[in-house]
Amino acid sequence: MIIEDYVAIDLEMTGLNASRDRILEIGAVRVVHKKVEASYQAMIHPHMELSKEVIELTGITDDMACRGREMDEVFLEIMEFCGDFVLLGHNVMFDYGFLKQAAINQKASFERQGIDTLKIARKLLPPEEKKTLQCLCDRYEIRREHRHRALDDALAAKELYEIFEAQYEQAHPEIFVPFPLLYKAKKQSPATARQKKHLQKLADYHKIVLNVPWETLTKNEASRQIDRMIAQFGRIPEQMEQGESGEIR
Repeated sequence: MIIEDYVAIDLEMTGLNASRDRILEIGAVRVVHKKVEASYQAMIHPHMELSKEVIELTGITDDMACRGREMDEVFLEIMEFCGDFVLLGHNVMFDYGFLKQAAINQKASFERQGIDTLKIARKLLPPEEKKTLQCLCDRYEIRREHRHRALDDALAAKELYEIFEAQYEQAHPEIFVPFPLLYKAKKQSPATARQKKHLQKLADYHKIVLNVPWETLTKNEASRQIDRMIAQFGRIPEQMEQGESGEIR
């Protein structure tokens, strides 16, 4: 089954977990009749400081990220860009999980089918060979100007798919059939005023400078911050809680 129309997509994120980390950059290429029709790229303000690992991996700095746009605006654009096209990517389910979480947060539907070049590579290539996008780009001499940047990686996944299709589609048509992308997620609700107050009190008591995205902080993020701080530094003594009772989560 030859798929001639699809959107190759790649995301850069602040971490690996769609339920607690954030999309940092989106790159996408819309392919129609095997030709690039349009491309899309957007940096998204994560409202948090980037880790050293993310900066080293992507080359995206805090200053660059702070100039990014808001997720709700970008999400509407990428939804329109993708339309009803099949999504293609290297480990596409990973990227889709973040997009689906964003959709749920926006109370939008985002159900798609996908093609995964990582999945195809695992079925076609020797098991001892590494299947990262970088290794496959080296193997097939696919050039990327910027590694681990969303648009460059989306284009690389497109080229990789074309190489696989040309070499293996006739012999293994079944592995090129799109499959439903299924990801379950819950809407991320904003942190409550009580959570924010408790988090700030813990930080003040332990003399910790917080770098927290207060405006976009979710309940789950606040809860994890509180749990992490208590586990590392301890609770505020009960006599200092000034009448506040019960654990705030």
